[in-house]
Amino acid sequence: MRDHGGNIDWAIAEFGGTRTGWIDLSTGINRVPYPIPDLTPEGWAALPTKVAIKSLSDAAADAYRTNAAILPLAGAQAAIQMIPRLGKPGHAKVLSPTYNEHAASLKAAGWTVEEVQAPNDLAGADMAVLVNPNNPDGREMQPADLLALFQSVGQLVVDESFADARPDLSIAGMVGTQRGLYVLRSFGKFYGLAGLRLGFVLGHPLDIADLSEMAGPWPISGPAVQIGRTALSDQPWAARTIKRLIGETTRIDALANTAGWQLVGGTELFRLYDTPNAVAAQNHLANTHIWTRSFPWSPTYLRLGLPGDEAEWARLETALREGPDGIR
Repeated sequence: MRDHGGNIDWAIAEFGGTRTGWIDLSTGINRVPYPIPDLTPEGWAALPTKVAIKSLSDAAADAYRTNAAILPLAGAQAAIQMIPRLGKPGHAKVLSPTYNEHAASLKAAGWTVEEVQAPNDLAGADMAVLVNPNNPDGREMQPADLLALFQSVGQLVVDESFADARPDLSIAGMVGTQRGLYVLRSFGKFYGLAGLRLGFVLGHPLDIADLSEMAGPWPISGPAVQIGRTALSDQPWAARTIKRLIGETTRIDALANTAGWQLVGGTELFRLYDTPNAVAAQNHLANTHIWTRSFPWSPTYLRLGLPGDEAEWARLETALREGPDGIR
């Protein structure tokens, strides 16, 4: 089932209210987004030039500390859908549970997909896929282990969509010299601008050239070029944001503890809790117009993103404090 967070339209239809009255914590998107800079008229009126797109790629290379070839795309999702179509389908293994678009996109491209629970079980795959740190449980793999894993598979896709706050986990600086090793980065999550639809795939120059041919001459928009370039170059903002997020994970964990929820794991952008009844907890919060993420494969796991301003934090605290016994 290709279920996702962010399905706020369904929540509104089910629990009422208007979009502006809801706090959407069902995604791992930073709710304190990067301030959108002024855009030049060319950003809207002209097709992005190769020079402009390269300037964005250069900013991404600096931010991700890599010399790999880089292709900007309309979100990491675009790369997830494109990479399985590069060559002949075979046997893929996906480290699960995780973001379900990986398995779905592989199946749509004709791959036989096996979802495995342990990193060692990925060995032998024609293509192995994992998310690091993982969504939704925050499972981590160290760079040395990832590089060792690559030696036991045909191709390896490492989705680092939630790695901005954890550069110690990233292998972005270690790719580009061997074919078949890809790193995906999401811009929209950490920078809180998911609607911009911007992400990157890093890899060997020949692999990136093949993906570029598939993507076409204008894989991203002019506004994405300008905003992404500015944001990725703003290292002080990134440093402040990482510090804030680390502090706020402690804050939300403490709130969840008041409801009797146990931390399973997470990242600096979301937390996963074990609750007595995930659907009951989700419905209670939804009645206060706070939307969260439950999972069809677990009756107890509930994932929350981090609130934005103090008003949102206060609403979440009140909702958890006043929750019925059924969610505790």
